[in-house]
Amino acid sequence: MTYSFLLFDLDHTLLDFDTAEEVALTQFLQDQGVQDIQAFKDYYKPMNQGLWKDLEQKKISKKDLINSRFAIAFAHFGREVDGEEMALRYQDYISQQGQSFPGAEDMLAKLVERGCQLYGATNGVTAIQQGRLKQSAITPYFKEIFISEQLGTQKPEVAFYEKIGNLIPGFTKEQALMIGDSLTADIAGGNAAGIDTVWYNPDHKENTSPAVPTYVVADYQALLDILK
Repeated sequence: MTYSFLLFDLDHTLLDFDTAEEVALTQFLQDQGVQDIQAFKDYYKPMNQGLWKDLEQKKISKKDLINSRFAIAFAHFGREVDGEEMALRYQDYISQQGQSFPGAEDMLAKLVERGCQLYGATNGVTAIQQGRLKQSAITPYFKEIFISEQLGTQKPEVAFYEKIGNLIPGFTKEQALMIGDSLTADIAGGNAAGIDTVWYNPDHKENTSPAVPTYVVADYQALLDILK
């Protein structure tokens, strides 16, 4: 199968979000005078991931997620803060983090050389993602990067893929491939939209979800092999 339109998830697929979050949280919490930074991170990270899962399932809004996560975390440690204000302060730190995984840039360069059209397809906060992409070496390889907040819809909603398809000249589902690490967002969304998918699974996790990837790869070379 020849794929011309490659839709890449960003965080955990190309961008090293864990490193970005670790650096940004450390700087942010130091400036907030938090004494036990590790304890805060240990509580905040899974809580934040849970909120993003709730967003995928439409249990909460993006605004609620962004404005409540730090209020919840600080309250857990007995400190009342303005969640919206904390979100804006944290945004200044995380938006400066553009770390990508080793080999990501080289892989994207090879795909461009082969004539593939690369597009980013990310769930995220526009200001944060745009800031991180300005710092990242992978950005020039994309023809365009679509951010859920700008589109007004998000993975795994079919509308997310429909809007992207309408914005890409000559786009067809048959020639499109969604590549990402999230079964519940990237793969489930591709399934619902009728687009082939690649589950990027470097940790060899078991698929216990209803989502069915067309391909599964553990590294970038395996993806390049599919797209020869």
